[in-house]
Amino acid sequence: MFSDIGALEVVALVILAVLVFGPDKLPKLIKDVTQFIRKVREFSDSAKADIRNELGPEFKDFEFEDLHPKNFVRKQLLDNDELGLKEIRNGFDFKEEMSAVTDAVHGRDSAAGSAGSGSSGSGSSGSSGTPDRLRKRDGLAPGEAPPFDSDAT
Repeated sequence: MFSDIGALEVVALVILAVLVFGPDKLPKLIKDVTQFIRKVREFSDSAKADIRNELGPEFKDFEFEDLHPKNFVRKQLLDNDELGLKEIRNGFDFKEEMSAVTDAVHGRDSAAGSAGSGSSGSGSSGSSGTPDRLRKRDGLAPGEAPPFDSDAT
């Protein structure tokens, strides 16, 4: 419950409690607080037991911690794989799809591009064999400007 409180903070709280309540009233205050905490725990345990009894035997493995949204999603979706979600999630290969899109944009064959997908460089400087219209002027007459796309600029 108080796992993030260090020793220095505990010492500071004890000193503050002694200063506020005094050394003569502090033991009675600690006793009253511990009795209150015990009563609250007993009340919550009895309420949980009553709810479990009212729900019936089909909810015997019901845990109230499962109602927390993170635990609920983890238990219902990630642990139960009745729908085959893990298989579907593992079936997507985004690297292959992205290399196919990149090859289509650069005008390369996707089979040749996926075989050489180990290098993630631009691939436009001569080794691919396809001309890059933005860097090379292959196929243009001397003095002719490269194609201009007004929507791209």
